[in-house]
Amino acid sequence: MDYKRFCKTLSLENDAQLIEEYKKVHAPGAAWPEITRGMCEAGILDMEIYLFGNQLFMIMDTVPDFDHDKAMAGLAEKPRQSEWETYVSRFQKTPANASAGEKWQLMERIYKMGK
Repeated sequence: MDYKRFCKTLSLENDAQLIEEYKKVHAPGAAWPEITRGMCEAGILDMEIYLFGNQLFMIMDTVPDFDHDKAMAGLAEKPRQSEWETYVSRFQKTPANASAGEKWQLMERIYKMGK
């Protein structure tokens, strides 16, 4: 394997209008370019976010030597990152001043199909 995978979860406010707005903020080309650039610089190779009801599920593929805690701390210092976190916090069931690392909770893998 030439990457590491992390899966995370976060709850949105249970409000259909806010959920639709959150989807628009994450539509292709809608995320602020500084945010995407910062993730790439931190070693994130690819990221997908899925939605079920008001529950988000993120799949994040990173470089093989990715140190999650160190990278999240560094990402928090990137240009416009704190502004982005404040902007999207209105959709999320988290404190407005929480960092991305505090909002998105790592999930434990409990099954992997062997090949």
